Amino acid sequence: MAFNLHQLLLFVLFLLFSCFSSVSCGSDHDVSQLPPVTPINRDLYRTSAALMEEIEALVNRHPDKLHMETFRSSNKGYNAELNVVTYCQNRTAIEDKSKFRILLSFGQHARELITTELALRILSILSEEQFLPKVDPLLLKKTLEKIVIKVVPVENLNGRKKVEEGDLCERRNGRGVDLNRNWSVDWGKKEKDFDPYEEYPGAAPFSEPEAQLMRKLSMSFDPHIWVNVHSGMEALFMPYDHKNTTPSGIQSEKMKLMLETLNHLHCGDRCVVGSGGGSVGYLAHGTTTDYMYDVARIPMSYTFEIYGDEKASSRDCFKMFNPVDHVTFNRVLNEWSAMFFAMFNMGAHQMTDVQESTPFNNVEHLISIDDYLNGYLIERKNRYGEKKEFLDLGLQEIRTYFRLFLLSSVMLMFMFCSRIAKSNRSHLPSIPL
Repeated sequence: MAFNLHQLLLFVLFLLFSCFSSVSCGSDHDVSQLPPVTPINRDLYRTSAALMEEIEALVNRHPDKLHMETFRSSNKGYNAELNVVTYCQNRTAIEDKSKFRILLSFGQHARELITTELALRILSILSEEQFLPKVDPLLLKKTLEKIVIKVVPVENLNGRKKVEEGDLCERRNGRGVDLNRNWSVDWGKKEKDFDPYEEYPGAAPFSEPEAQLMRKLSMSFDPHIWVNVHSGMEALFMPYDHKNTTPSGIQSEKMKLMLETLNHLHCGDRCVVGSGGGSVGYLAHGTTTDYMYDVARIPMSYTFEIYGDEKASSRDCFKMFNPVDHVTFNRVLNEWSAMFFAMFNMGAHQMTDVQESTPFNNVEHLISIDDYLNGYLIERKNRYGEKKEFLDLGLQEIRTYFRLFLLSSVMLMFMFCSRIAKSNRSHLPSIPL
C-alpha cells in the first residue's frame, strides 16, 4: 500500500511538472509572437549628457553669436533644470526689442530623441559650422541679422534620462507628469480615451518645475514665434489643441498661410496642416502651444511634428517616434532644418505686420502685472557659473510697490499738467467785453 502511495505521489508530481512546463512553453511561445522592440541606435543618437556637452562646446567656439544659460527650479523635492541657448549675430544686441524674436523647444516628450538632434543641427547651422544646401549664404546672413532665437535643446532632461536607461516608451518628466498637459488653458479635462500613463497632467497647472521655467522664459523673452517640436507624425499644427477649431481673424489666416507654404516647399504637401485638436484625431487639454497663443499672446504659436513611423507597433516606441537608419535620420534633419530657416526668413519679412497685429487696443491681450513679474523673478546662472541674485522681498511686496509706483506716477503727472494749465491761464491778456 505504501508502495502504491509512493507511486501515486510521483505520478502527481510528474503531472504538475508537465503542466507548468506546458504553461512556461506557452508563455515563451506567446512572447516570441510579440513584435520586436527596437533599441536606441547609439551610432545615430547622443545621450542627453553628450548632446549638451557638444552644444556647450559649440557655444564656447562661437561666443560672438551664441550664449547659453541654465535655469533651475524645484517643487517638493523634485529638481529640474532648463538649458537655453540664445543666438544673435551681434551678441550685444540680444536685448534689442526691435528684432524679430523666436523661441523653440525640443524634447518636451522624453522618447522623441530625433527632436533634440534637430536642435543641435539648427544651432550648428546658426554658428556656420554646417550649411544648408541650395541656400544663398548672403541672403541667410541678411535674414539672421534681423532676429534673435532662443533654443531649448532638451526641455525634459529628467524624463530623457529614464528613456536612456531603457524605458523607451516614457514621454513624461522625471515624476510621471506629461509636460504638454501641465499648462493652464483647459487644464485637467479628460477625454474618454484618457490614458493616465501617457497624459497625466499633474496635481495642478504649472505644478512641474519644467513648465514653470518655460513659462517664465516665454514671458521674459516675449517672442513673435513659438514652436514646440515633437515627433510621432508629420504635421504643422497651430492652435487649438483643446478644441476642434482654429482661432478667427487675420492673424490666424497668416499663421495658416505660413504653414501651408512651408508644407508645400519643404514637406512635399504630405504634412498635416491645421489645428492640433482638429487634425490629430483627439483633443489635448493643458498644452503649451494653446497657452502660448491664448495667454502669452505669441502671435505665431505652432507645434511641429517632424517624424512618425505609422507601421511601428505601439510597444516599439523608439521606432515609432525616431528614425532608425542613417538615410532617414539625415533626411529628417536636412528637410526640417531647411523648413525652420525658411520660417525664420518668412517671419523676419513679416515682422512689421506681426508687430502691428499685436493688439494693444484689446485688454484681453495685455499680460497682468503678476505674470509680468513672475517672468523675471527667477534665479539665473550663466555659462561662467555666475549667479544673478534677486532681492528676497517676496512677490506680494514687489507687486504692491510696483502698483504704488504706477499710481503715484499718474497722480504726479495729473498735478503737473493741472499746474501748467493754471499757469497758462494766468498769463492770458484780458479781453474787454
